[in-house]
Amino acid sequence: MRVPRILIVDDEQGIRQTLQGVLSDEGFEAETASTGEECLDRLSRGIFDLVLLDVWLDPSGIDGMETLDRIQKIPEADRPVVAMISGHGNIETAVRATKLGAYDFLEKPPSIERVLLLAKRAIEHRGLQLENAQLRESTAGDSKIVGESVPMKALRQQLGLMACTNGRVLIYGESGTGKELVAHALHALSPRAAKPFVEVNCAAIPEDAIESELFGHMKGSFTAAHERKIGKFQKADGGTIFLDEIGDMSLRTQSKVLRALEEQRFEPVGASESIRVDVRVVAATNKNLEQEIDNGNFREDLFYRLNVIPFYVPPLRDRKEDIPLLAAHFLGEFCKAYGRKPKEFTPQALTLLDEYHWPGNVRELRNLVERIVILNPQSRIDARHIPLNTLRRPAPEKGMEHLGSLQDVREAAERDYIQKKLEEAGGNVSRTAELLGLERSNLYRKMRSLGIPPRD
Repeated sequence: MRVPRILIVDDEQGIRQTLQGVLSDEGFEAETASTGEECLDRLSRGIFDLVLLDVWLDPSGIDGMETLDRIQKIPEADRPVVAMISGHGNIETAVRATKLGAYDFLEKPPSIERVLLLAKRAIEHRGLQLENAQLRESTAGDSKIVGESVPMKALRQQLGLMACTNGRVLIYGESGTGKELVAHALHALSPRAAKPFVEVNCAAIPEDAIESELFGHMKGSFTAAHERKIGKFQKADGGTIFLDEIGDMSLRTQSKVLRALEEQRFEPVGASESIRVDVRVVAATNKNLEQEIDNGNFREDLFYRLNVIPFYVPPLRDRKEDIPLLAAHFLGEFCKAYGRKPKEFTPQALTLLDEYHWPGNVRELRNLVERIVILNPQSRIDARHIPLNTLRRPAPEKGMEHLGSLQDVREAAERDYIQKKLEEAGGNVSRTAELLGLERSNLYRKMRSLGIPPRD
């Protein structure tokens, strides 16, 4: 484990020697500098965790405040935590130092206990800063939207416009299309990016536990509540909560979520007082929520609260020109993850991938590429290296004979009819709405629920 490094910057030799001795005795690697210029030079040649910096340095050089300001321009990964020291401390100086980025403020002569406590806390603080920076970097990488097809360019443009707002988002799309990726991207591009991103899979949590999972509970509020639990909404305070598979949430829980959205407050199970939070809600579903409303399974008022900014993530079969980019992206990702040499797909392999229908969408492609990387040491992946038993399943028929339920048949008929009217109107949605006798907004909603992308 690396020993934390501390740089003591003071123009008084006695202060430098005293602090260096105290910190060294406690196991820190302590070094000294007498001027701001020397401090900046040392930081340019090595990484320190903490700088103890005197405010009033030798007037022939730059003072402590100027040195602090320059330290803040060092890249975050190499930038130390800075604590200011002053023999003439006052409120104005402390406030100014804090605004420039100082972690804390010590008055001379600093007590040994105070210095040691500050050093330990400051180094812990730097560790948290580095973890957060790494998390933001990894989150940004995970949030990369791959694809140059028209639907994906439109999706990225919508992300750029809507991420900076606080509007609630409802993401539509089949399973495996990347709805979670869109939610991550919305958070990463938003002003809330440095705050928590909390995910809740509404379909994976038992109905009797989801209320406690979302809102928390008090100790003793029910038989299994042996201690207090902080809910997902409270954990996401200041950030984003992602409610995946929102269509599987029970009506009882929907009513509590609705109240939390309207009031930005909620009551944990068993609590007598409510908790106020500031969260942005992003939800996702692979269900037709309008149909769920008609069937009495989803609250209409909650739907309208969530559906402020709708996003539609198209299935992979509707953006096949993205398959080579996605395949190459996943190939690089898994070669790196498994320590394999770089690989590439041959044109024949890409042709085979293009001919497949991809019912599992991007998730299915990703899993296939991972399997290929694990099983094949070759640098060039040809068609013979692709598990043909996976890709030989026929694409669904264009008619309705393959559909099971009455609801499937009805949706297929509506989809075919709207698409024909769209063709008659040359792709103009307003004209199509007139032909169908619908309001334009209602037609847009119907198209979105049936997975029909707008053409005008």
